[in-house]
Amino acid sequence: MNQATPPTTTAPAASQRLHAPFQASANVRTRIKICGLTREEDVDAAVAGGADAVGFVLYAPSPRAVTPQRAAQLARRLPPFVTPVLLFVNESTPNVIAASTMIAGATVQFHGDETPQDCLAATHQGARPYLRAARIPLGDGAAQFDLVKYAHDYSHAQAILLDAHVDGFGGGGKAFNWSLLPPSVSSHLVLSGGLTPANVTDGILQVRPRGLSLAVDVSSGVEADGPDGKPIKGIKDAVKIQRFVAAVRAADAQLAKNPHEFLSAT
Repeated sequence: MNQATPPTTTAPAASQRLHAPFQASANVRTRIKICGLTREEDVDAAVAGGADAVGFVLYAPSPRAVTPQRAAQLARRLPPFVTPVLLFVNESTPNVIAASTMIAGATVQFHGDETPQDCLAATHQGARPYLRAARIPLGDGAAQFDLVKYAHDYSHAQAILLDAHVDGFGGGGKAFNWSLLPPSVSSHLVLSGGLTPANVTDGILQVRPRGLSLAVDVSSGVEADGPDGKPIKGIKDAVKIQRFVAAVRAADAQLAKNPHEFLSAT
């Protein structure tokens, strides 16, 4: 009696393997973090707008800084499945641990000169999830930043956050040149730095294919305008948050419709 021959399978081509993470994530919703929150109404607006995470700056020199106690108070307003993120800049390990324990479910974001060992020590060897910010130079200097090596060095991080290298450790409203990033990075990425409702769609389309996944992080781009037309640091605008989220969803829709178009453009 003849036995059926099992079907043969062919290993995917190298190009298919390289692009598999992007293909798998083409229909995935881009996660959104609203950072630099200081007021109850802004936390509520971020949640109502559809944010997946909210950021509290625990760096005293920042105009958006809050104390750990204030961050804990604001975080208590969050519903389930919205993540509080605590941003530190060159803070001591004991202080990072102490602040983190005050806020249930918090993720830590290291935004200074912390080494891989510093990050692990402050998160109980990575038991608490953390993000590591990469400060990408403005202009043509972005091409000189070795993001592949940086992601390897901080391989225990949940994601690498891409921010523009400006004075004051972020929140400067400046965007780096996204097109100069390497085409393939073996890490989850968070795009930050100068994002606004007007440019976030393009940012997602350019950067999503380059990493395992992409989230976005906005601060100054959704802040209220002062009398001089400049953002009021630490004060958010609910309408801008809604517009930002809508622009992110527009990028997701474009990628879901034709992901290969944007992949081939990188």
